[in-house]
Amino acid sequence: MITPVLLCGGSGTRLWPLSRKSFPKQFADLLGEESLFQASARRFIGPGFTDPLVVTGDAFRFIVTEQLGALNVAPQGIMIEPEGRNTAPAAIASALFAAARDPEALILLVPSDHAIADADAFREAVEIGRSAAEAGRIVTFGVAPTRAETGYGWLEAGDALDPGVHALNRFIEKPDAAKAETLFAQDRYLWNAGVFLARASVLVDAFRTHAPQIHDRVAAALDAGQTDLDFTRLDPALWSEVPEDSIDYAIMEKAQNVAVVRFGGQWSDLGSWESVWQESERDASGNARSDNTTVFDCENTLLRSEADDIELVGIGLKNTVAVAMRDAVMVADLSQSQNVKKAVSVLKERGAKQAQHFPVDHRPWGWFETLILADRFQVKRIHVHPGAALSLQSHHHRSEHWIVVQGTARVTVDDTVTLLTENQSVYIPLGAVHRMENPGKVPMVLIEVQTGSYLGEDDIIRYEDVYARS
Repeated sequence: MITPVLLCGGSGTRLWPLSRKSFPKQFADLLGEESLFQASARRFIGPGFTDPLVVTGDAFRFIVTEQLGALNVAPQGIMIEPEGRNTAPAAIASALFAAARDPEALILLVPSDHAIADADAFREAVEIGRSAAEAGRIVTFGVAPTRAETGYGWLEAGDALDPGVHALNRFIEKPDAAKAETLFAQDRYLWNAGVFLARASVLVDAFRTHAPQIHDRVAAALDAGQTDLDFTRLDPALWSEVPEDSIDYAIMEKAQNVAVVRFGGQWSDLGSWESVWQESERDASGNARSDNTTVFDCENTLLRSEADDIELVGIGLKNTVAVAMRDAVMVADLSQSQNVKKAVSVLKERGAKQAQHFPVDHRPWGWFETLILADRFQVKRIHVHPGAALSLQSHHHRSEHWIVVQGTARVTVDDTVTLLTENQSVYIPLGAVHRMENPGKVPMVLIEVQTGSYLGEDDIIRYEDVYARS
């Protein structure tokens, strides 16, 4: 059995404004009705694979459990990185975690934000690499290129070791256009997919040999970690001492026991809006569109409206991407979409909240969206999952009005508990100890109107919380 390890971090800058630091691209529905993260998990449901192990950040832990729950997937573990340190620390943390249970366990390290159209073909490629991994090799996967791509790293495959398995001669950094054309013309060069298969003990030994500082400090952070609900939290103080590095630099370019399997299916890391356009369904003029969009005389254009009440219209556009959200709009030449992250950096320097914060704020009990924020008042739409409950809490600086618009709410205000149905409301005075719950089997939605001198999310005193938040 192979254990998929879903690497689930990211800064959320390359596909802004849909992807942000608080909601990176793997959680978004970019190419279908499920997220890239869900598609990655679904890819390994079935014979030959165990339930996944997930490595993610604190801000995403409940998004992970919610999206896996929608697939009826129960992860064997969710490891929480206190901060992102690139792929090498995440890789050794997962290898140590798996090795503690079974040193001979096969683990498959996979980014959770890539698009792979043919899941069966990818699983077949993994199966081809199994024997080499069982024999003590670290197997990586190279994608048969379809163009002279400058946005990917490349691999050079060497002599055949087994059917479908080759020695890996070298890693190649992202090339310029001329070098990419040279690589594309030769069959032995492949795109680097950033996927690795090996026994847990082999990865641990590789880190001990080639990246001992990363191994030792991650091991210490794991040993000192804490169990929190269903999560394993790596120790923040020790984790802060872990060097930041990629698995390629830390061990793969130094190890001698490395092999590569060629994958001939469709693959993309969706690293830019141009790559999203390439992977999307397009009309005869090359236009890819979401709902709530209209095109007139456009060619090779990507239009996305991410809000039901925003109609996005393109007229006479060529080679353009336009993405409209409630709080931000981005328009760019498709060929310049790699520079979106530079624009995000400028927004961060200006202090624009849109640079990092998603308009919908996901919580373990559901989500909320700010509809209006003004001086001394704020209006939110709050969605509570069936059976979920917010913490028992109070506020120093604001009072609240709640109006139920869908489902049933059980509301606690000090010593009074009330059931509210659609079109009913309740007032929460400043300082009152209160909680909302959804006792029903359908989502509960309410409109919250806050009034007061300060409306920040940090004005919360929690008395009880089933999600163990402070």
